[in-house]
Amino acid sequence: MPTVFSEDGTAIAYQVRGQGDPLVLIAGQANSHHWWDEVRDDFEGRFRTITFDYRGTGDSDKPDQPYTTRGFADDVIAILDGLRMDRVHVYGTSMGGRVAQWLAVDHPERVGSLVLGCTSPGGEHGVERGHDVRKSLAQADRSRAERALLELMYTPGWLATHPDPYNVIGDPTMPPYARRRHFAASAGHDAWEVLPNITAPTLVVHGTDDIFNPAANASLLTDRIPGAKMHLIQGARHAYFEEFREQASPLVLDFLTG
Repeated sequence: MPTVFSEDGTAIAYQVRGQGDPLVLIAGQANSHHWWDEVRDDFEGRFRTITFDYRGTGDSDKPDQPYTTRGFADDVIAILDGLRMDRVHVYGTSMGGRVAQWLAVDHPERVGSLVLGCTSPGGEHGVERGHDVRKSLAQADRSRAERALLELMYTPGWLATHPDPYNVIGDPTMPPYARRRHFAASAGHDAWEVLPNITAPTLVVHGTDDIFNPAANASLLTDRIPGAKMHLIQGARHAYFEEFREQASPLVLDFLTG
């Protein structure tokens, strides 16, 4: 697995597939590049896709130190520098969308277009998940907590017809401290004040039935980012990009190629 070293010396593993203009796919919290396994093929006919394992996941180093969404964005820049890619398209979902916000803010010359999926501006302006959702994920019975997470990701009909494995419920190789570090990074995200500085053409995508990262965040981002467009996928939960891929992937492709 190829790796690059971030500014602090952390080895970050990355994966490159396909042909065409470069497209960086950024996964959700506590997940490796496998988050994209079910839909990556949708983009490879038109793009050279770049994924990576966050620090703390997969084949990347797992330092026990504070992580931030802005720091994760710096890791992406290290990958792009290593690949000598000056300008890329960026598609980030969930916490990956928070990381993508920092890429577009801190490195506007590197981001050709931006897609923010099922994500939030964070901070006091972001709409947080409800107490009942947090309680369901924190229950002591881990099998029940995992089931609760699955039901936040997918509709009952999907779960009934699509058994394991599920690639979006966390990297099983992560040490517990790294999971905590990821949670803190996502919870600490707040890009509200700088979102108006984003200059890349931006599409915001969200499922209407997402209560894991409430759908109200989509309009907040759209209104805050100059010229941003929004598309809500009816009936979709958090993992809209997988369950509703027949709608979501063409939508994103049309935006990126248009």
